[in-house]
Amino acid sequence: MAELAPYAVSAGNSRGRQIAEERPAGRSEFQRDRDRIIHSGAFRRLEYKTQVFVNHEGDLFRTRLTHSIEVAQIARSIARRLRLNEDLAEAISLAHDLGHTPFGHAGQDALNECMQTYGGFEHNLQSLRVVDVLEERYASFDGLNLTFETREGILKHCSPENARALGELGARFLSDRRPSLEAQIANLADEIAYNNHDVDDGLRSGLITLAQLDEVPLVARHLHEVRSAHPGLNARRVRHETVRRMINTLVTDLIACSERNIAAHAVASLEAVHAAPRLIAFSEEMAGAARELKAFLRTNLYRHYRVLRMSTKARRIIGELFAAFMSDPRLLPPQFQQTAEQDRARSVADYIAGMTDRYAIREHRRIFAVEEILI
Repeated sequence: MAELAPYAVSAGNSRGRQIAEERPAGRSEFQRDRDRIIHSGAFRRLEYKTQVFVNHEGDLFRTRLTHSIEVAQIARSIARRLRLNEDLAEAISLAHDLGHTPFGHAGQDALNECMQTYGGFEHNLQSLRVVDVLEERYASFDGLNLTFETREGILKHCSPENARALGELGARFLSDRRPSLEAQIANLADEIAYNNHDVDDGLRSGLITLAQLDEVPLVARHLHEVRSAHPGLNARRVRHETVRRMINTLVTDLIACSERNIAAHAVASLEAVHAAPRLIAFSEEMAGAARELKAFLRTNLYRHYRVLRMSTKARRIIGELFAAFMSDPRLLPPQFQQTAEQDRARSVADYIAGMTDRYAIREHRRIFAVEEILI
């Protein structure tokens, strides 16, 4: 592995953990973060949480787990090329969705609506809450006691009110400073991954077609390349070849543009990264192409009537579960009943956010379905 750049996060410039621990033997502090994330209960539950398609709709669609793994792979590749800390970029990528609700963005929107009078709900803050408080695995502390840099990367955006409540971790949002380059990489690797695998899943589901995508410049360019180089190739391979080429183009552009930005700002230290504008970025042309793709997916996939039908069901499930637990916290599992004595709404939100899609469906059925009485 190449020597880290002077502006990369390293053991020497890390701000450490909230609770001091002995240094790990045979691995870095950021490898330890990654390992703790992978072994957490919240990470395992991502296997059964929706990305776009609800888990029971098909075995081959992405879930929050497969999405997180794909983000980590892209982030590591970019970090290596830029001589940054791969382990930190990977840890942030694997943890960024730990606080996501069941049923994807529809679930988050529904839970946020339920929580409006109680401080709201935001999945980045919930991911931080998972690693800081909710995981119960270690004898000496709650949460996973991750390094400051991994926790900083998980928190991609934050309101001023929440930033003030977070103290040191939220200070950058109040002083207009940037997180590490590794955190910036994880943020854009997330965008690269979900845009491209949503194209793949959308085509696989039949909700969008190659003919429609031929009108999107970023897709059309690669689609034409594949068809020219491989005439007669079957549709499944055309799909995979197109998506892999799109990912490569986006990653290559991101690396080149980021290298130019780092050089233009003469960045030579981690402190300089914090003081500079965002340095990890696409070129203007590629950023525009990515926005066009995102707009296409929003109109044609995320708002497709079949997706909206499931989103409507998801909002109903989340809303009715929240109302039931708020009305009678005795319906909660014992550990959440205990915390509900201090903050009922937040405890209910913690419980619901931690559910998988199918667990939420079953829990709703247990509480509301009359036929369950007979079981």
